[in-house]
Amino acid sequence: MDVVDSWSRVMGLLRECAPADHAELPGPATEEMLAAAEERMGVALHPDLRAWLLLNNLDLPEKDRDDDVQCCGFDGFPDEGSFYLGVTAMERLYANRSVSGGIDPPDRPEHPFWRNEWIPFLSDQDGWMGKFVDVRDGRVGRWFVGEITVTGEHASLADYFDSVARTLTKVAEGTHPTCSAVEGRLRWT
Repeated sequence: MDVVDSWSRVMGLLRECAPADHAELPGPATEEMLAAAEERMGVALHPDLRAWLLLNNLDLPEKDRDDDVQCCGFDGFPDEGSFYLGVTAMERLYANRSVSGGIDPPDRPEHPFWRNEWIPFLSDQDGWMGKFVDVRDGRVGRWFVGEITVTGEHASLADYFDSVARTLTKVAEGTHPTCSAVEGRLRWT
């Protein structure tokens, strides 16, 4: 399954089990927005990340953004405490994480805490943890400040979204241990 199909499956499940949450998600990014973001970041987006953003640019509306937090997103999706990033939030977090020389620390290129080829697409409010797409090969990894970064946690963005779909399937079935759908919204306990 490709990233468009995987994300469409996630959106179908979200619409089914949490229609109020689904209704609040914004529309797509444009090619112009993505080209401008790539120019500002100085790195090309991986085709899977580009395809996903062309389906949904998950930036909060300007009026709902909080300048006191590193990242803002839609509460409770994909899980409690983390948010999918839209183009603006992605750029902001990327600017905070990227380093001159491209690798942090520079003396550990095989096991860095951060590489400039990693584009964050999910984060907590503070930017301390999240998931990224490696623009070199499309693999999804995760970081947590102070811990070793994990690369290749998922083979692709489509593989990651398949895992989200499995979670939403359990929510829809009422078998997820920490999440349920209440009045059309995901609720984490």
